Amino acid sequence: MSQPALLAHDLVRVIGGCRVLDGLSLTAAPGRRLGLIGENGSGKSTLLRVLAGVDEPDGGSVNRPADLGFLHQEMPFDAAATVAAVLDDALREARTDLAELDRLGAELAELPDGDPRQPAVLAAYGTRLEQAQDREAWDADRRAALLLDGLGLAAVAPQRTLGSLSGGQRGRLALAALLVRRPSAVLLDEPTNHLDDGAAAFLEAQLRTLPGTVVVASHDRAFLDAVCTDLLDLDPAADGPVRFGGGYRAYLDDKRARRHRWERQYADEQRELAELRRSAEVTAHRLAPDRGPTDNEKMGYGHRAGRVQQQISRRVRDAAGRLADLERRQVAEPPAPLRFVPQHSLATGPQEQNPDPLVTLHRIHLPGRLALDELEVTAAERLLITGPNGTGKSTLLAVLAGRLDTTGRVHRRPGLTVGLLTQDTAFARPDRTARDTYALTLGPDLAERVPLASLGLLAAADLDRPVGHLSVGQRRRLALALLVARPPQLLLLDEPTNHLSPLLCDELEEAMGGKGPGAIVVAGHDRWLRRRWQGRELALGADR
Repeated sequence: MSQPALLAHDLVRVIGGCRVLDGLSLTAAPGRRLGLIGENGSGKSTLLRVLAGVDEPDGGSVNRPADLGFLHQEMPFDAAATVAAVLDDALREARTDLAELDRLGAELAELPDGDPRQPAVLAAYGTRLEQAQDREAWDADRRAALLLDGLGLAAVAPQRTLGSLSGGQRGRLALAALLVRRPSAVLLDEPTNHLDDGAAAFLEAQLRTLPGTVVVASHDRAFLDAVCTDLLDLDPAADGPVRFGGGYRAYLDDKRARRHRWERQYADEQRELAELRRSAEVTAHRLAPDRGPTDNEKMGYGHRAGRVQQQISRRVRDAAGRLADLERRQVAEPPAPLRFVPQHSLATGPQEQNPDPLVTLHRIHLPGRLALDELEVTAAERLLITGPNGTGKSTLLAVLAGRLDTTGRVHRRPGLTVGLLTQDTAFARPDRTARDTYALTLGPDLAERVPLASLGLLAAADLDRPVGHLSVGQRRRLALALLVARPPQLLLLDEPTNHLSPLLCDELEEAMGGKGPGAIVVAGHDRWLRRRWQGRELALGADR
């Protein structure tokens, strides 16, 4: 049985007066795995919900397979339901196929040759057999056990209730239940949340084996590169969402090539504009009304003056016309990539080069949270702190920042400036706009020198919204903007790529790898970041 495609045509979805989807069309064919990327609020989750039929579009249509499966935030089960009940429900279709095959087979065996009922029963048997083969029904129970083990749930007792599981465990159970079914189309929203490296790699391998359609919204660049055959960038663009063939590396190559062409076209146009302006100025000078003839021009001047002036006047008009046309259609200047403002540009006096470390830790111990013998952070440090959840990554950043008391010895360089980007960002005055918060925190001079809008971390429409009305991701990006504009001597970043689009994550990594702004210590589980990290790495273990 051939797998059906997932088709969407001219989708429109309006939420709170905002057109989140505006005439979007897509085709997701069997065997293709389409990744949805873009900033928070670009419409990834909205598109998935419309494709799944959970939300109705305000315009347009969707043709979807009848057995489409959608992994979203909440499982459709009561908190009192057990793990076994969830798996039984996931296996119900496969078990029904096998039971029907047994029943139809027995019915065929009892029918005599030539019985008029035989063709209909044979047809029903063939249809059910093809469906069971597509679902790999004979392997379903073994597949369920394999999925539970690969997603880290093998030790969870079948009689555990959903209410007794952590949020991460419930998410992994929902994922296992969906994949057990092997639907013709699979829709996933941030499926690697709450997955460790092994479980994420296992999921990637499972998705690559699915014969049907996969559409997934994700910020996980390693996952996008390992799984996707195509990417759809939902960030605003002149011609609407842009589709790229290939995984994340191919997307990056394409984006770099587009950026290079944009920069080259802008530079070429600016050179042409400068030449046209110079040409217009020179020609206009030659046409100046108070310019008399030179000695060499005086002979016959009266006969030729009118014709020459007409020629010059025509050249002025031609140059002015070309200049006006190019100024009207010139491309915009490419936005500058995210970069930390160099500290020397903020300094008012000579900077001393101090060879002493910024922070030294010795025999740090917080029971149940962190145990560390030694750590020294130098002035130009690039340190990545890794380890499973619960091993103390965030705790270590808090100790380095001086926000958490601990046993052991902590020595900080006198006058050290420290900035910490936490996972949960809050501002003292949620009623103030993002723009006002930025200006009041930095001071008017620095806010004018490094405008918030120039950093590309918040959309123009969000600059004048109260901070309390911003999403968690938008508040984090505002906090990051404050650190980018006035970087401290020691910059501490806790999961900095959370809530950022993949492209902005790449820009942030490039900024962190540069010579400024000082020492940078990052706590992160982002696999793409870890694979590309060029500095030192400190791995915290589970034993504390």
